[in-house]
Amino acid sequence: MSAAAADPTRVAGLRRLSAFAPDAGVRYAKTRNFDFGPERRGNVSGMSPYVRHRLVLEQELLAAALQHHSPAEADKFVQEVFWRTYFKGWLEQHPGVWTHYRQSVTALHSRLEQDADLLDRYSTATEGNTGIDCFDAWARELVAHGYLHNHARMWFASIWVFTLQLPWQLGADFFYRHLIDGDPASNTISWRWVCGLHTRGKTYLARVSNIANYTDNRFRPDGQLATSAPPLEEEQNFPLQALPESQALPSAERFGLLVTEEDTCPESLLDTRAPAAVLGALATRERSPLPVGIPAYDFARGAVSDAVQRLQDTLGVAGELSTSEDWGNLLVEWATQHELQTIVTAYAPVGPAAELLHGASRQLERSGIRLVKLRRRYDSLSWPHAKRGFFKFKQHIPALLEQLGITARHDGTARDALRAAS
Repeated sequence: MSAAAADPTRVAGLRRLSAFAPDAGVRYAKTRNFDFGPERRGNVSGMSPYVRHRLVLEQELLAAALQHHSPAEADKFVQEVFWRTYFKGWLEQHPGVWTHYRQSVTALHSRLEQDADLLDRYSTATEGNTGIDCFDAWARELVAHGYLHNHARMWFASIWVFTLQLPWQLGADFFYRHLIDGDPASNTISWRWVCGLHTRGKTYLARVSNIANYTDNRFRPDGQLATSAPPLEEEQNFPLQALPESQALPSAERFGLLVTEEDTCPESLLDTRAPAAVLGALATRERSPLPVGIPAYDFARGAVSDAVQRLQDTLGVAGELSTSEDWGNLLVEWATQHELQTIVTAYAPVGPAAELLHGASRQLERSGIRLVKLRRRYDSLSWPHAKRGFFKFKQHIPALLEQLGITARHDGTARDALRAAS
């Protein structure tokens, strides 16, 4: 089953997690790097769209895996969950990387209108007409399914940069427009890592033998790939910035709940009080100056809609979904309609939703409306460790699992944690 065929609901995500968890140990470790094609995805979890939109939470994945496997058996799966966490925390503390990427994408799209050669090479790549069979198949798969295997993403990015010699920012934008699990941090930093910008001087070179082996010989691009990958360079420095202070749910105060695609399980952030109203808002079209892929948009809309519907059903409150990108007017009008002085939302990390919230903040302030952003304990515990490379961050995983109350099978802790989170 392809990721694009996934049902964007929390129930479907938990069902998929339950089915995959028994295979999240040794079997996953042995087969996870193989890209067998869009019709054979049983070797990976297919959970990335759910976790990206937080229909299912990271700690739920960790608890489920460790309910079935020892830490040694589940090590690779646990690391994959924390790779995403590391990317989020690193970009949150280096937001200038995102700002510069966004500026570069805008400038490069303008350049495409003026540079016929660049436009031709870009279009040839994104339409899957380069003549490199594996690359062309992945380009078409991405657009059609909204998903690529993680190994294929690395090969694709390497070929884009070092063989086709296209700007990495345009490739990252192509991914971000179409991936249903498209994430500002994971996507941007992964492309920078391939280019030698994240870990300075360390690049990733797509090799024929590696592609042939891990695609089960579906592809063997002999003589078509670059044989070297000289690291790209940039003049900018992106200094470490402190994480913002965590905010708390206001006590004994009437509030409305805003749901964004960054966190579609907001009910777990609330205490026993129900919001007076619920609003779902989408930032998906703000991913790029170019149109966002249909699978990516549909999944995000479905995830937010599912959250709004669940909150309506369980809390008995009025809920609605808006597709407006003018969040300033949207939130002021919604708050006025429901007589709200406070809007509560799950903390939105660096990305389009955070940008839209920031843009709306002055208008809300002028209208006397308070915006409260609730950051998850999982993020507050883990993000401060994501200041440097992943392998420095990795050293903190055992302590983080302990702090989260997630331990291995047989002692029941992981099972209890999963049940509580569900």
